[in-house]
Amino acid sequence: MKRVEEAVLRYLDEDELVRLTRELIRIKSVYRPGSTDGNEEKAARFVADYLRNMGLQVHYEEVVPGRPNVIALLDFRRPGKTLLYEAHTDVVTEGDPAAWRYDPFGAVMENGRIYGRGACDTKGNLAAAISAVHAIQRSGAHLAGKIILCIPCDEEGMMIGIKDFIRRGWARGVDGAIICEPEENQLCIAQKGAMRVLIKTYGKMAHGAMPLTGINPNTRMAKVLVALEELERREKERVGEHPYLGWPSITPTILRSPVKGEPQINVIPDQCIAALDIRTVPGQDHESLRRQMEEILQRLEREDPLFQASLEVVEERPWTETDKENGIVVAVADAYREVTGREPVYNGVPGATDGTFLHMAGVPIVTTGAGDRHIPHHADEYVEVEELVETAKIYCLAALKFLNSD
Repeated sequence: MKRVEEAVLRYLDEDELVRLTRELIRIKSVYRPGSTDGNEEKAARFVADYLRNMGLQVHYEEVVPGRPNVIALLDFRRPGKTLLYEAHTDVVTEGDPAAWRYDPFGAVMENGRIYGRGACDTKGNLAAAISAVHAIQRSGAHLAGKIILCIPCDEEGMMIGIKDFIRRGWARGVDGAIICEPEENQLCIAQKGAMRVLIKTYGKMAHGAMPLTGINPNTRMAKVLVALEELERREKERVGEHPYLGWPSITPTILRSPVKGEPQINVIPDQCIAALDIRTVPGQDHESLRRQMEEILQRLEREDPLFQASLEVVEERPWTETDKENGIVVAVADAYREVTGREPVYNGVPGATDGTFLHMAGVPIVTTGAGDRHIPHHADEYVEVEELVETAKIYCLAALKFLNSD
């Protein structure tokens, strides 16, 4: 096996990896409805053509018009396991270009770094996965099973790409997945769950000088937020601090009143809305949390006959956890040791990834890749070339170890 691994790594083209990363960054794959300036479609077409030129079997599937997934297969035509690499084409907005020292889509190389939007989240890691598959393919290594490259749209949004990938049946039969995200090549074996919740309190408009003629939804929302803070405290006390994910949280992120129309200092509004970003850890149950929030509203209604409120869960993503002894984790850990000569650092993803939904579909996942985990979405986002090469090597060897294991 050692000779096979050394032979495959000789086929890993570091110049190709850097060149591909830079070409991907130059495509402005920020999703903006109605835009023709890049977007995911241009990036997807580029990747699909690149993979066809490699000789892979490529599927180009529109999720919604202008937002495609690319799926590529390297089939070794021997019975065995299926390994999935997942890396998305979309990036977040660059924001104010004046805040950047470098052109956000220039893919400038300087002092061993490649700068640009998506450099680490996650076009560098997409290039690393493609380069790893290319090295395995060119080496002619006799492996069993197959490799799937899943390159979806919309990871930065509602993750419609990976949901469509699963809905079409692609995840069936996948034995393990490497989620290619910027984690400093740490092995992330847990992810926080998420609940996006909207709470509305209802009142009655009135003059600010005569508040008793109205019903103030703002003071009632204040009681809700205080009660949610207490719920968060109880949950922290109950589940404790997770070794990889830290503490759970219930965070009000948007507070708006009135919900529609212009606010005015001398007018009591008729409604107030709060948006909650709830992050969960293993040991928490989303349905139980929803019930406890509803019970808070019911209690406040009993205490105040004028209290009216509604609660809506608009998006839900469960926490994930993969055992260290799972085959995909073992393969990546062994690959890391071999490439770096160090013991792997295990960690967790503070947010959700496309891997969240693969986990829901029954696929064991491990999230790892190049890039400082704190700089995605920042101005002057970058990836270190040396670390990116290390990532590609880890992806290479992890495939060999996973597909050749019993």
